[in-house]
Amino acid sequence: MFRAILVANRGEIALRIIRACRDLGIRTVAIYSEADQTSPHLEAADETVCIGGPRSTDSYLNMEAILQVAIQKECQALHPGYGFLAENALFSSLCAQSKIAFIGPPPHAIRLMGDKARARATMKALGLDPIPGSDGVVRSVDEARRAATSIGYPVLLKASAGGGGKGMRVVEDEKDLDHAFNEASLEAEKAFGNPALYLEKYIVRGRHIEFQILADAYGNAIHLGERECSIQRSHQKLIEESPSPVIDEATRDNLGRRVANAIAAIGYVNAGTVEFLRDEDGNLYFMEMNTRLQVEHPVTEMVTGFDIVKEQIRIAANCPLSLRQGDVKLAGHAIECRINAEDPRQDFKPDPGTVEVFKPPVVDSVRIDTHVKAGYTIPPFYDSLICKLIGHASTRAEAIATTRKALENFKIKGIRTTIPLHIAILSSSAFQEGSYSTKFIPEFLSDWEREENG
Repeated sequence: MFRAILVANRGEIALRIIRACRDLGIRTVAIYSEADQTSPHLEAADETVCIGGPRSTDSYLNMEAILQVAIQKECQALHPGYGFLAENALFSSLCAQSKIAFIGPPPHAIRLMGDKARARATMKALGLDPIPGSDGVVRSVDEARRAATSIGYPVLLKASAGGGGKGMRVVEDEKDLDHAFNEASLEAEKAFGNPALYLEKYIVRGRHIEFQILADAYGNAIHLGERECSIQRSHQKLIEESPSPVIDEATRDNLGRRVANAIAAIGYVNAGTVEFLRDEDGNLYFMEMNTRLQVEHPVTEMVTGFDIVKEQIRIAANCPLSLRQGDVKLAGHAIECRINAEDPRQDFKPDPGTVEVFKPPVVDSVRIDTHVKAGYTIPPFYDSLICKLIGHASTRAEAIATTRKALENFKIKGIRTTIPLHIAILSSSAFQEGSYSTKFIPEFLSDWEREENG
């Protein structure tokens, strides 16, 4: 096992990794930017090193500086968390060259799944049907037009190298295609350094379903069930739950087995997530794979009782998987709310500032993942996520009630958060009945704001 691990991230996920390392008896070195020098998560690390200025490019994306710290502090491994360099194949390669274990997949797997067009073709060949779309990237508006005409509108333009909603545009009909193509291509170039786009059929009332997978270096691969992630705004998730209200046990077992076989076939190692879009007829289409730990991994941990981060570390240390597929049992239901420092009444405008009061609820079967405490000033330079609240119970209805109670008893002052919206969503009949889609938030917001203004 590793003696020391460098934590190449910040905030709540950095603290999550530090705690897993502590349980395994591993020393931690946490890097931080000048903007994060007072971040409470640093108090939990064994050692901390300032890596650079507030901008991500000067700190959390500075590969050379991060590796230099890892080498100087004699770290045998590095955990990238999510975001920043977590899905960067070059960084994974540089870690290997520096004889530092990258706690994530190997470079070839990151490259393969990071190219969304190649990932679609690969998974199709391995038995996971993608959403109907273009054969590879569309290199011009004319190519996109021919593909869209063949598939049928509406269509979705997506960055081949991207994710997180960047370089993505819905095109309702042909007259909007030129403008949308140019916009999406430019955004993709800025976000990922690659303007390439591919095209998919846009499924209007789809549901976002994803399978958590784990694989070791010995060819073993398993899945830990699915998560429902359809409550999202601008392709950013707000609420996740496991299991999904619309996936039965037979579908879970069948598709999960096929997913595990596919990722083993491509030589994937460590944790990852295979994402699907479910249409109104119940068809599940492969969308993409995220080659990293997901923000929403706690809901899976709550229903399986299994620590994904610890297993990531063991796998990176060349240990075989500590469990087999038959060992995975889902118990009860879990719901996660991503609490962001944002004002949902103003199009989710970020609201960084000083947290005057921060009192998480004390409720049975509720997990709080956060690095925030009273007096902490949230910097404006990074993602607005400040806390994840996860409720668990034996049934979905009880999990909703538990999570809602916890949200109602969460005291945060000094900043605006998404908590009021979370409470309203959990109280809605559509969510309680499980009859929602990725269109839920745009449709729900107008009614909620009208009621709020009353």
